[in-house]
Amino acid sequence: MTDRTVSDQMVERLREWGVRRIFGYSGDGINGFLKALQDADGAIEFVQARHEENAAFMAVGHAKYTGTVGVVTSTQGPGAIHLLNGLYDAKLDGVPVVAIVGQQSRSALGAGYMQEVNLLQLFSDVAAQYAQLVSTPEQLPSVLDRAIRTALATRSPTVVIVPHDIQKAAAVELEASHGIVATAAEYTAPVVVPQAADLRAAAAVLTSGSKVAFLVGQGARSASAEVLALAEKLGAGVATSLLGKPWLDETLPFVVGTMGHLGTTASAFLLGECDTLLLVGTNDPWTEFYPPLGQARAVQIDLDGRSLGNRFPIEVGLVGDAARTLSALLDLVEEQQDRGWRKQVEAQVRRWEEIAQRRAKVPGEPLNPELVLRELTGRLPDSAQVAVDVGSVVYWYARQLRLPLGVPAHLSGTLASMGCGVPYGIAAKLAAADRPVVVLAGDGAMQMTGVAELITVARLWPGWADPRFVVCVLNNGDLAEVSWEQREMEGAPRFPPSQALPDFPFARYADLLGMTGIRVQRSEDIGPAWDAALTADRPVVLEFLTDPSIPLLPPFPAGKEKLEQMRSSLAQEGADGERARRLLDEYARHEES
Repeated sequence: MTDRTVSDQMVERLREWGVRRIFGYSGDGINGFLKALQDADGAIEFVQARHEENAAFMAVGHAKYTGTVGVVTSTQGPGAIHLLNGLYDAKLDGVPVVAIVGQQSRSALGAGYMQEVNLLQLFSDVAAQYAQLVSTPEQLPSVLDRAIRTALATRSPTVVIVPHDIQKAAAVELEASHGIVATAAEYTAPVVVPQAADLRAAAAVLTSGSKVAFLVGQGARSASAEVLALAEKLGAGVATSLLGKPWLDETLPFVVGTMGHLGTTASAFLLGECDTLLLVGTNDPWTEFYPPLGQARAVQIDLDGRSLGNRFPIEVGLVGDAARTLSALLDLVEEQQDRGWRKQVEAQVRRWEEIAQRRAKVPGEPLNPELVLRELTGRLPDSAQVAVDVGSVVYWYARQLRLPLGVPAHLSGTLASMGCGVPYGIAAKLAAADRPVVVLAGDGAMQMTGVAELITVARLWPGWADPRFVVCVLNNGDLAEVSWEQREMEGAPRFPPSQALPDFPFARYADLLGMTGIRVQRSEDIGPAWDAALTADRPVVLEFLTDPSIPLLPPFPAGKEKLEQMRSSLAQEGADGERARRLLDEYARHEES
């Protein structure tokens, strides 16, 4: 026996794993662990969020921006329940997060005690790869090791539940005996390369194609050079998933931008007309925007074999590291001599750029949100990190913002949970305090979680080496994405009690917190506002008053199929929908011109 507690041992073990920051919120069920963090005198930084859900988002953000495991902690009962949204975000986007959760003392379990929740059952789906209750002090090291190792190996959330009495119990020095499992804080990711026969089969499919398209996701984040080299050899066009957008240079003439409902016209052309498709590190769910079934032969590369053929019928599936697999294919494929397809793709990219430019110039009342994001292109520092919340802002990010190569941008891609933006941004800033951060959010997401976490920003920023933390709020008084989805999917008019948002003075609130607020409602002020925010000596909230009538029109041909239903829905809104209908018709003409 030693004088150390199990909680002290937890802190030591986390340090062995390289954990230097934990996000969370306190409560009596986790206080033993928090005391150990306090006693460790800053060995691991504790970051207090305003809500456990936001703390979980911060842990997810940490994992996304750093590529290392994110750690979050909470008390039992309501605190644990609040973690679920962030943990599901980690699960669906495939990032490693470990939740350390308190629980009532073992003697009270099963008694219906205050805040007692069946935590193993609660987390059984979200942490399907590993969730465990620590029942004895001897069990703690192996459970924590396995949770972290599993999170890293499976790129998913795991959960360690530690009852309060276990947290305070004396740590035990393990001895070799029956029933005792001794483990180590060690994990190294494998290098996986497909078998030679499979590579040859894939190369044969790709070489046979005359109209080759790539769809690239976040799994290619370290393989951009290999993607582009293979695309050049095959004369292919390259589209990205939403999560893959930051990892390719969108200024290249054959990179068509983001695919899907919020994607570009050029991506719709590429995937709609190709005869061969290479999927690289993507599991994008927008299946209606993949090539029509039977049109294209397909090859898929993914480190997770469970993703192969998951969204589109493939002929060859390659389980392997994206960079090494692409390099191997590069040596096997034959160079495409006919560049006619590439010229068609490049013409569509130029056409899309003209469409995007025209749409950004459409007058808004008061501002066009597309122009707000377009004005950030060229101004975003090469050292920046970007966090994107969920809502209509994702459309404008996908279509109008070109990220400098090397600038990471993350969002809740698959869960698509509102409220992730500011927590992600905080995690990014804490991971690299010398880099500026830009958060892109709508007023709905800001009212959900962002306003509260601005308090956290106000608390933390004086300690940052670079104080630039810019929160762009598109304030249109509406849950605009929901309103447009309702018109498009349901054929129903906007439902104001559901979609209308209360007014909130975002810029003035930033001033109240000791930061800087800038409110913009004239188009000519958008660029100067970005310049002021990106050179400020403190965090800035840029509140842009934007027009909810700007259409969220899918790229054609899918968008064309929805036009009449959207027009009908807007007609039911009477005078309120008339302007949006005119704008919708103008956007449709842009697609058809």
